[in-house]
Amino acid sequence: MHTPIPVAAVIDDKRKRVLIIKPGYSETLDSDDSGVVSLGDILRTTVILHLFPPDHYHVTWLTDKKGIPLLKGNPHIHRLLAVNSFTPHLLLSEWFDIVVNFEKEPGICAVSDRIPAWRRYGFRLDPQSHSAVAYDYSDEALSFTTDSMAKRKKEKSWSDILFEMLGYKYTGQPYLLGYLPKATIRYDVGLNHLIGKKFPLKRWPEENWENLHETLSPQYSVCWQQGNNDIEDYIEWIASCRVLVTNDSLGLHIALALGKPVVALFGPTISTEVAGKNLVKLMPPLNWDCIPCMETHCHRNDPCIAHISVESVRKAICDLLDEQSLFAAQELSS
Repeated sequence: MHTPIPVAAVIDDKRKRVLIIKPGYSETLDSDDSGVVSLGDILRTTVILHLFPPDHYHVTWLTDKKGIPLLKGNPHIHRLLAVNSFTPHLLLSEWFDIVVNFEKEPGICAVSDRIPAWRRYGFRLDPQSHSAVAYDYSDEALSFTTDSMAKRKKEKSWSDILFEMLGYKYTGQPYLLGYLPKATIRYDVGLNHLIGKKFPLKRWPEENWENLHETLSPQYSVCWQQGNNDIEDYIEWIASCRVLVTNDSLGLHIALALGKPVVALFGPTISTEVAGKNLVKLMPPLNWDCIPCMETHCHRNDPCIAHISVESVRKAICDLLDEQSLFAAQELSS
C-alpha cells in the first residue's frame, strides 16, 4: 500500500510559511459582526497574494467552506483549510514565519495569537477588553471599523489599505481568482441585478433593471444573471458577458478579477473602495450628506441608489462596448 508523504516533507524548507486567516465572517474594513460570510470580501483579499510569490512562500489560507470555490486552484495558495471545530487544533500544532489575520472576531483573534509564528499582521485580541486591536500597520484599517466618518471620507481603495496593513504600497495589482472559467463570449451585456441579504440597499430597483433590459435589447444581446446557486456557474456566466453592469456585490469583484469592463452602481456603499481597469462607477446625482451611509435601511424611505437614471447606465454600457469594438478593429488592422 502506498504510504502518503507527510505534508511537512513536501514543503520546500527554503520557502517561508505563511498563514492567511480570512473566512469572511467580518468585513476587514467594516464594523459588521453578523457572521454572514462575505464572498466578495474573501475575493478582494486575494490581492495580497502578490506579496507572496509561490517560489518564495508556502501559503496556507483559512476560509469558510463557502469561499473554497473562489480560492481553489489558485497557484499562490498551496493549502486551503476550511473552518471547522478541528481546525484551531491543527493550526496550533504548526508553526509559520508569517500569520496574517484579517478577521476581527474575538475567538478567531485569540486562536491566531497563539499560533506559533515569527511575524504577525492584521488583528489581534486585547486580553483585557476581549476585542480586536491592531498589529503594526493596521491601526488605520481598524479605525475605519469604529469611526464611520473616517471610513466615508477615506479616498484609498480596499487594495491600498490591505497592502498597507502588511507594510507595502499598492501599485495596481488585480485580484487573483482561483477558478478559471472556460466560457467564451455569448452576450454583449450581463445584468448582475441580484444582491445578498446583508445590504439590500445596494440594489438598484427592479423596475430600473427591467427598463434597462428593454432599452438595450433592440441593439445588444442582453442576459439576466445566471448561476445563482453555484459559484462556478456564476463565474462562467460573468465570463460569457462582454460587459457587466452590477450592483456593488460579489459579481463586481469577479468581473474585475476576470478583467471584464464593468459598470458599477453605488449609493449607500463607498465607491472609492473599489478600483480597477475598465471600471465605470456611477453614483446618485444627489448632494445628500448621508451618502454613503453604509446602512442596511434608508432613513429617508427614498434609497439614493434609485436616483441613478437608466439613461446614464445605458450610456456607460454603450461607451464601453464602443471602446471594445474600436480596440478590436485596431487589433485586426495592425
